[in-house]
Amino acid sequence: MELRQLEYFMAVADDMSFTRAAQRVHVVQSALSTSIKKLEDELAVQLFDRSRQQIRLTPAGDEFRRHARQLLNAARLAKDALNDYRGQLTGTVEFGSLVTFGALDVPKVLGDFHAAHPFVRIRLRLSQSGSSSYLASIADGSLDLALVSAPDRYPAGIDLHLLAQEQMVFTCRADHPLAKRKRVGIEQLADENLVGFPEGFGIRRLIDDAFAAAALIPRILYEVPADFTVSAALIRNGLGTAFMPESEVGRFGDLVGIPLAAPIDWRIYLARSQREHVSPAAVRLADMLAAAAEVARRPSSS
Repeated sequence: MELRQLEYFMAVADDMSFTRAAQRVHVVQSALSTSIKKLEDELAVQLFDRSRQQIRLTPAGDEFRRHARQLLNAARLAKDALNDYRGQLTGTVEFGSLVTFGALDVPKVLGDFHAAHPFVRIRLRLSQSGSSSYLASIADGSLDLALVSAPDRYPAGIDLHLLAQEQMVFTCRADHPLAKRKRVGIEQLADENLVGFPEGFGIRRLIDDAFAAAALIPRILYEVPADFTVSAALIRNGLGTAFMPESEVGRFGDLVGIPLAAPIDWRIYLARSQREHVSPAAVRLADMLAAAAEVARRPSSS
């Protein structure tokens, strides 16, 4: 059994597609399929059920995935542990990202990290089902770090560090009937056609909870799993209104952000494992994100 075979197996197990997995590990599909078949022959079990249109893991494959991930993580940590002898950081950091960061300039931190440590590869993942899904990946070792918004519960063995916090504001066009208000209550927004994130996203859960506390259900007509540029375009064209972090509204000078009578706080956390053995590269990136968040929280001197 070779590590490359385990990498190919995990790629297929994660993507549930031989085609996408081959693209991900940069090999032709026939070579990947042959490698998986040799692994199955060596183990004397079938790892994937290929009898249906959508492949799936067999019970044996599901059990093997857990051990394969542990083996690959151990191999990666063993390699990274030799950084001190090479004199420079190397390896890969698996990083789960959010679609928006508020006042925290995450792309700049990633750029600074790459400039300082060019031999470390950052693999960025963006969940389409909300950042809460990252927590299980942190727990099982398939992610090193992740940005998480409004986690309501999380597995044991995960450390959450608050990076950023700001208030959500009701966002509308300047000609909206509420645009001149200094504050607005949730009760006044019951009939609004809202632009929001899909269910499962942290910001969506904050808004749903705020309406539920007022015995209301938000009328979210447009679910947008993208940054607030798309939401702003929909608002600008008269299709609805939205809730945004205060810093995001500042990017759109033609829109109005109105504070809420009962504030809704949006928080961004950095999630990482509490395991003793975490790669030096992941530790360094976590430190840089925390330092950037500290700078962003300082009041401007102007």
